Amino acid sequence: MYKKYEMELAGRTLCVDVDRVAKQANGAVLMHYGDTTVLCTATASEKPREGIDFFPLSVEYNERMYAVGKIPGGFNKREGKASENAILTCRVIDRPMRPLFPKDYRNDVTLENLVLSVDQDCSPELTAMLGAAIATCISDIPFDGPISTTQVGLVDGEFVFNPTAAQKEVSELSLTVASTKEKVIMIEAGANEVPEERMIEAIYAAHELNQKVIAFIDQIVAECGKPKHSYESFAVPEELFAAIREIVTPQEMEEAVFTDDKQTREENIRQITDRLEEAFADNEEWLAKLPEAVYQYQKKTVRKMILKDHKRPDGRAIDQIRPLSAEIDLIPRVHGSAMFTRGQTQICTITTLAPLAEAQRLDGLDEAETSKRYMHHYNFPSYSVGETRPSRGPGRREIGHGALAERALVPVLPDENEFPYAIRTVSETFESNGSTSQASICASSMSLMAAGVPIHSAVAGISAGLVTGDTDDDYLVLTDIQGLEDFFGDMDFKVAGTHKGITAIQMDIKIHGLTRPIIEEAIAATKKARTYILDEVMSKAISEPRPEVGPYAPKIIQMQIDPQKIGDVVGQRGKTINAIIEETGVKIDITDDGAVSICGTEAKGMERAKRLIEIIVSDFEAGQVLEGKVVSIKEFGAFLEFAPGKEGMVHISKLSKERVKQVEDVLTLGDVVKVVCLGKDKMGRFSFSMKDVAE
Repeated sequence: MYKKYEMELAGRTLCVDVDRVAKQANGAVLMHYGDTTVLCTATASEKPREGIDFFPLSVEYNERMYAVGKIPGGFNKREGKASENAILTCRVIDRPMRPLFPKDYRNDVTLENLVLSVDQDCSPELTAMLGAAIATCISDIPFDGPISTTQVGLVDGEFVFNPTAAQKEVSELSLTVASTKEKVIMIEAGANEVPEERMIEAIYAAHELNQKVIAFIDQIVAECGKPKHSYESFAVPEELFAAIREIVTPQEMEEAVFTDDKQTREENIRQITDRLEEAFADNEEWLAKLPEAVYQYQKKTVRKMILKDHKRPDGRAIDQIRPLSAEIDLIPRVHGSAMFTRGQTQICTITTLAPLAEAQRLDGLDEAETSKRYMHHYNFPSYSVGETRPSRGPGRREIGHGALAERALVPVLPDENEFPYAIRTVSETFESNGSTSQASICASSMSLMAAGVPIHSAVAGISAGLVTGDTDDDYLVLTDIQGLEDFFGDMDFKVAGTHKGITAIQMDIKIHGLTRPIIEEAIAATKKARTYILDEVMSKAISEPRPEVGPYAPKIIQMQIDPQKIGDVVGQRGKTINAIIEETGVKIDITDDGAVSICGTEAKGMERAKRLIEIIVSDFEAGQVLEGKVVSIKEFGAFLEFAPGKEGMVHISKLSKERVKQVEDVLTLGDVVKVVCLGKDKMGRFSFSMKDVAE
């Protein structure tokens, strides 16, 4: 026997099965939203992990291709590493839930979400977000829930909740909002330049719907929830703090952190830590907790300086942005490059253009997304923060930052018909001290314009921070937070957009949610800063896209042919099209509807390829003058090739106005000559003439 709970959510049925499967997990629910089915489990280790100073939470989102009736591609025929979508879903589940676990909890916790079936109108990602929260709430794992998540679209000026596949296709907004009973705890958005006021409306419309789901979860927890287990606390003893303050006064700690140079601050803290280790050398228990104690001491100092004294570690005003600079074309021969610097954060973005055939293919659970032409990749090497570690490829953070920048820039990209290129931007982090993801948006926007991509508007990004006191009214919003303010603050609120509106939001917080005044103030602060960056920094480096792509970028000619003629252009086993490519040195892509893209770096070869295709797909007409190459000589005439696979014959009587005894007297193999089409002969074949060209 198992318990089943149902509610209507955005016009579809949400069903939760408890005690039906996976009963050995601390908490498990089988989620059904429409026909989408996801198994969500929450499991905790019995004992804390030794030697760590953080809460070890792991979130997994496992996509199975059987969920959409597919067999995985490749030789292996089984799912491999997590897709980018799966990684981004893990991050969006993690971000609202992590702050609600006890900060001194050190037991390993894993939230597993297994996608079993997918109804394209009922998001499996949303289902997993709800299921992970419910599984944790009914488990015995300490957790200050419940939370709920809602997705919001904007179709024909109206908000739609948990939009269907068709609604997503035409939506101006893709917003995800997670809430507790009182506050908003997570925001993730991509938008088509949605105004700030409209975005705030959407956030709180989602927050209102979340309250209905939370009431539904409360009912499940009341009937099925387990008592929360006790755990070993790893909080720093108050007596250790008291002993540290006797050795390092608050004034001394304030002087140590009050600098705009990251390396200087780290050296100051290292010296303080060395003194404390020497002082507590005989107390092994305190030594084990000393790193966390020093961290907490720094945190309290920085928060007090900001909240009470309105002093930031680098001396800036609360709404002041760090020194900014922007430049383009610093990398030669690439298709486009730009660098954006904000204080000790520095990003260089390189743009590469290619034919549409090089767009990324997607093999996932969303049947509406099979490819994407714009790819943004973000790299974060260890040298950017003065550390050393081997590179092991992009982690979840790098993938998340790349996806955020991609989402911010997609709304301003030109349509494929206007600009028929696949586009890749790569952001290289040269230096990092806070909000590199937003710097990568600024650098990428300029790099695209430098590459000649006709984006509709420049996009800039900036991050706001938050320090809160003991009450909801005691807070301070900071513009352009650096690394230290991110580490010790309560929020990293990233907003990207144009002059017209917002294109992307990502909000991470470490507290139990934000009030509406905080969100409104943060969005207003980022708009002010974004406008300044666009007008005073980026536009002075490059104010509009270049009129054409650079000399090293591929050029593309587009033409349309009758789809019935595609086979003629391709030829048997690709013989015809490969011959054109070999002769002209271009790349040719043909879609099923007859759209042809000719890509190359030399105009002469591209025009030649276009002419050859035009000849292949055209029907011969009387009076048409063509140029052909002699490929075969017979007694009765010569055969000419006008284009690969397109031949015609000139009878011996049509070679010259003079009498010709042998074809070889006039032509040899390989000759290129002009002929005129005379129309069809008695046999219905087209006849060509050399002697009538002049006429």
